Amino acid sequence: MPLTGRRSVAGPTRHHWLRRVGALGVALLTLAAAGTVADREAADARPTTGGPAVTDSHADHRYELSPEQEAAALALQAAPVRGSEFRANCASKGRSPDDPIVRPGQAGASHVHEFFGNLTTNAYTNLASLVNGGTNCDPQADRSAYWVPTLYQNGRPVAPESVTIYYQGITDRLNVKPHPQGLKMVVGNPLATSADQNPAARWSCRGQSQSSRDFLACPAGSKLETYLDFPTCWDGRNLDSADHKSHMAFGLGGLGGTCPASHPVPVPRLEFLITYPVTGGGLTLAGTRNGANVTTAPGYTFHGDFFNAWDVAALRYRVENCIVAGYVCGTNGQWIQQ
Repeated sequence: MPLTGRRSVAGPTRHHWLRRVGALGVALLTLAAAGTVADREAADARPTTGGPAVTDSHADHRYELSPEQEAAALALQAAPVRGSEFRANCASKGRSPDDPIVRPGQAGASHVHEFFGNLTTNAYTNLASLVNGGTNCDPQADRSAYWVPTLYQNGRPVAPESVTIYYQGITDRLNVKPHPQGLKMVVGNPLATSADQNPAARWSCRGQSQSSRDFLACPAGSKLETYLDFPTCWDGRNLDSADHKSHMAFGLGGLGGTCPASHPVPVPRLEFLITYPVTGGGLTLAGTRNGANVTTAPGYTFHGDFFNAWDVAALRYRVENCIVAGYVCGTNGQWIQQ
């Protein structure tokens, strides 16, 4: 199959390189301190305003990692992307206080999330509703639901300027399998009380290599970016689990590594790259603090969710044609870079 063009060095490839440099710095600083995060109730000094009180909201959405898994997650964050991926470009379809994975069927029970992709996503979402729903993603074959907590600046919600969902060959690329339709994944710790409790959170400013688990005040002429990496290994049996995480694991050994025996099926590394049209400070997230849904959570509570509703054949084609074959592909699944 002929190549259809090459990606500019100044475009997404360069952004990937800058993000890997920043992630490597964070990884080197935190790998030595990797350990199990104690299960403790969230307590935050920021004002708890912006939503009704709830009981243990998102307590089962906490994403704690063993020392081995935290080290694996940080190593994968720092891994360079070397021409084995495809992507979907999506947009916000709006925001609501729903979470169909953690709070299914409980409209208004969650803190506010920004939803991307499938146009029907709400508290009652299931696989059938996603498959039969529309999407604002390119390609249209991706009817998945993606969501993250809403960003606020000085108390006002900020819609993303762009959302790119990368599917990358990071763990055991030659044997990687498509995500099964209906798979649910969450990553990140929305109840973190300090940056060390959430290795998934990473913020940066466009065009700069520095990254941080908490917000950065981006200078004029730049934009705020966040990127979120999901686990790369599946247990091969369960589309979800009681804690929404035990059926998934991070691959061991960084780029080109392998899956643990408990989760033997390698899947593409899902990475959200979200750009917000903001600079400066005054940034907070929707979240749950002290048992209440608020709009004042810190940047290190960032987290994300994925409910897979790709067309099965279209996803399989992209995994085989792009990731296994070792190419960077566009949204149409065709090669743009070897």
